[in-house]
Amino acid sequence: MRCAILGLIGGVAWLQVQAALPGTGLQLICAVAAALAALVAAPIRLPVLFLPHLMRIALAGTAGALSNELAKADEGRDFDVIGTVDSMPGRLDGAIRFNFAVETPAAVPPLIVLSWYAGARAGGGAPPPELLPGERWRLRVRLQRPHGNANPYGFDYEALLLEQGIRATGYVRAEGRNERLAGFVPSPHNAVERARYAIRERIGAALPNARYGAVIAALVVGDQRGISQQDWQVFSRTGISHLVSISGLHITMIAGLAAGLAGWLWRKSFFVPDWQLPLLLPAARLAAIAGMLAAWGYVALAGFGVPAQRTLYMLAVVAFAVWLDRLSAISNVLALAAAVVVILDPWAVLWPGFWLSFGCVAAILYATVGRMARIEADVAAPGSDFNGARESGDGWWSGRAARLRENLRQAAVTQMAVTVGLVPLTMLMFSQVSLVSPLANAVAIPVVSLLVAPLALVGSVLPAPLAALVLQSAHWLLAALLDWLQWLSAQPLAVWSAPAPSWPMFVFALAGTGWALAPRGWPMRWLGLACWLPLLSAKPESPPPGALRAIAFDVGQGMAMLIETSTHRLLYDTGPAYSPEINGGNRVILPYLRARGINALDGVIVTHSDSDHSGGALAILHEVRAGWVLSSLPDGHPIVRASPMHAHCVAGQQWEWDGVRFEMLHPTASSYGEPELKPNARGCTLKISTKSGSMLLPADIEAPQEAALVASVPEKLRAEILLAPHHGSGTSSTPGFLAAVQPRDALFQVGYRNRYHHPRGDVLGRYLELGAGIWRTDESGAVSVEIGASPGLSAYRQQHARYWYGR
Repeated sequence: MRCAILGLIGGVAWLQVQAALPGTGLQLICAVAAALAALVAAPIRLPVLFLPHLMRIALAGTAGALSNELAKADEGRDFDVIGTVDSMPGRLDGAIRFNFAVETPAAVPPLIVLSWYAGARAGGGAPPPELLPGERWRLRVRLQRPHGNANPYGFDYEALLLEQGIRATGYVRAEGRNERLAGFVPSPHNAVERARYAIRERIGAALPNARYGAVIAALVVGDQRGISQQDWQVFSRTGISHLVSISGLHITMIAGLAAGLAGWLWRKSFFVPDWQLPLLLPAARLAAIAGMLAAWGYVALAGFGVPAQRTLYMLAVVAFAVWLDRLSAISNVLALAAAVVVILDPWAVLWPGFWLSFGCVAAILYATVGRMARIEADVAAPGSDFNGARESGDGWWSGRAARLRENLRQAAVTQMAVTVGLVPLTMLMFSQVSLVSPLANAVAIPVVSLLVAPLALVGSVLPAPLAALVLQSAHWLLAALLDWLQWLSAQPLAVWSAPAPSWPMFVFALAGTGWALAPRGWPMRWLGLACWLPLLSAKPESPPPGALRAIAFDVGQGMAMLIETSTHRLLYDTGPAYSPEINGGNRVILPYLRARGINALDGVIVTHSDSDHSGGALAILHEVRAGWVLSSLPDGHPIVRASPMHAHCVAGQQWEWDGVRFEMLHPTASSYGEPELKPNARGCTLKISTKSGSMLLPADIEAPQEAALVASVPEKLRAEILLAPHHGSGTSSTPGFLAAVQPRDALFQVGYRNRYHHPRGDVLGRYLELGAGIWRTDESGAVSVEIGASPGLSAYRQQHARYWYGR
C-alpha cells in the first residue's frame, strides 16, 4: 500500500510539471499499466486497485479547474457583475483586495480576485467603501486572465490561483453603479468569513498599533497580510515561519488538547459515577471525535486555507484509524493521509509545505519509531532513575524529575531528527538552512503553541474588558520571544546558504541523511553527514572567461537585469516598487540570488529615479553586499545614502571583467547641471562587449538622447542584443537609433496588459522590419542571455512550460 501511494504521489507530481495535460489515450494507458503493476507486484488488495481510478480523479479535477477561465477575448472588457464578497478584504495603501463569488453574468468565472483602488487609479471616484464578507454587491469590473511574474526560483502565482479556483483577476471601475444589494447572504461559507472578519477586527481594536498585532491575527484567523517583510525575514532566518500562522503544529496541538480533555472527562464520566460513559463509547473514540471537531473549527478560522486543509485531512485519517482500531502501523496512516491530500488537492505537490510537512513526520518516524519504546522501557525498568527514586523513598518530586529528564531526552531526539532530516529538503527548496533553528524552535514551539496561540484564541472570543487583557498578555509574550529571535537572526552564522542543489546531489545528501539517522549500531553513521559536503559547499555556476551570461527578470512593468562574467556580477536596475514593503528586489531578485548562492554583487547600476527601475534597490542593498553603486540619482537620495560606495554614471566610464568590456555611453557629465531634464534623460546607458557579441542597455532614454548618441558615438551603438529603450514606448526606439544598433534580438521588459500599452505597435513594427527577434517578459517570462561559447536567448515560460500558463 505504501509503495502504491508513493507511486500515486509521484504520478501527480509528474502531472504538475507537464506543459499540457495528457490526452485520453495516455490516461487510459497509464491506468491499465498501473492496474497491471498492482496485480503483478503484490497480492490483490482492493485499495491498491483503486489507485489508477484515484489518479484519474486527480487528473479530472485538474482539467476541470481550467474550464472556467476567462475567455481571451474578454480581457480588458468591463463587466457589470453581481455576487458576494467571498473572503476577508485586505487593505493596502488605501486599496481593498478581496475574492468575489460571481452570480451573474455567466461569461465571468464563478470566483475572481478584485482590487478596489482609490482615486485616479480606478478611473476617478471616491475611496473604496468598507466591505464585509457575505455582502452582495453590483460592481463594474475590468478583468484579465490569471497572470503572474515567471522567473527561475520564483513564486508561481498562477498556480496558486488555479489551486484556489480563481480564474480571473481585475479591479473595480469607478464608472457604473457600484452598490451594495444585500447586507448579508446566508451560507455556511459566508458565516465563517464574517466571523473571521469580526474576530480580526476585535483583535485590531484590542491591540491598536501593536508591533506584532498582525502576527496575533495570523495565529487566530490565518490572515498573514499584515505581517511585515522584515518580520518574515526574521522568521525565515530562525526557521520558525511555520509557527506564525495556523500551521499544522498549532492545529494538531489544539486538536490534541481538545481530544485529551474530552477523553479525560469521558473516562471520569464527567464525575458522575452512575453514568459509566466509557461503557457506552470507548474514551479513545470520543477523543478522536472531539479532536476532529476542534481541528475543523480551527481550520474554519483559517478560512479553510490550503495548508490548513492538508493538516485537517491528515488528522481525519488518524481519527478514522483510531475509530476503526486500525492504528497498526503509523507509516500506513501517514501514507494514506498523503494520498487523501493529493487526491483532494492535486496542486499540493507544488508547494514546499506539502513536502516539509510529510517529510518532517517521516523523519521523526524513521528516527524514533521502535527507539522511543526502548527508552520508555528503560525508564520503567527496575533500577532506573525513575523507579530508583520511587523505591528509595526519595519522594514524588525525584521521580518526576527523572521522568522529566527522559521526556527532555525524547524531545531532543525528535528535534534532532527534524533538524537533520530536513536539511537536504530545505536546501533544495530554499537554498539555505537555519543553523539557529534548533535553538529557536526549542524555545518558540512551547511559547507559541502552548501559551501565545491558546491565549490569542481565548482572548478573541472573550467579552471586551477581558479580551484586551488576554490579548495584550499574548502580545507581550510574543514580543519578548520575537525580540530575542530578532537578535538571534542577526548573528553572522544564523543561516548557511548555498546554491540550490541538482537532483543527483540532493539524492546523495538524502541517502546520507538516512544513513546518519539509522539506529544505533549502524556502522559509521557519521559518514552520512559527510554526504552533505557537496550540498553545503557548492559554489554558484559562472560562465567561462570571456563569456557573458545575463537574465532579464520578469518584474512586471519595470527593469532589472543580472549580468555575470566568470568571476563578477553586476545588477542593472532593481525592478519596481509594488507597495511600500514589496518590490522587485525582495519579491523576484533576492529569491533568485539566494537560490543561485549569490550573496555579493560587484556592482549595482540604478539608471534613474523612476520607481519601476529603483524600487527594489534598498531591499537589495540591505540584503546583499555590493562593491559599488553607479546611478544618476541626486546626492541626497536614500539609495545613495545606503550605498557602500557611490558615483554618478558618466559617459566614458569603462572597466573590464574576465575578458568582458563594460562602457558607459550616457549621460554626459554636463547633464547633471541641467535641472530641467527628466530622470529618463539621464538613464545610465551601458554597452557590454565580448569577442562573440555585445549587448546594449539604454535604460529609459528617449528620442533626444538617442539622437545625441547616434551623433556622438555611432560606432559604439552596434549590438546584437538590445534592451528596448523605455520599454518600447512611443518616445524611444527611433528609426535612426535602431539603424545604428542593428539588433539581432530585442528585449522588452514590460508588465502584462500594462496601462502604458508598452510596447507600442508601431515601435514593434520597426524592430520587425529590421528582422530582430522579439522577446517580451510579459509573454516569455524571464529571458536568459548567453554570449560566448554557446550564444543564444531562452524564455523561462518555454523552458519551464506548464499547462496552466495557457500559452
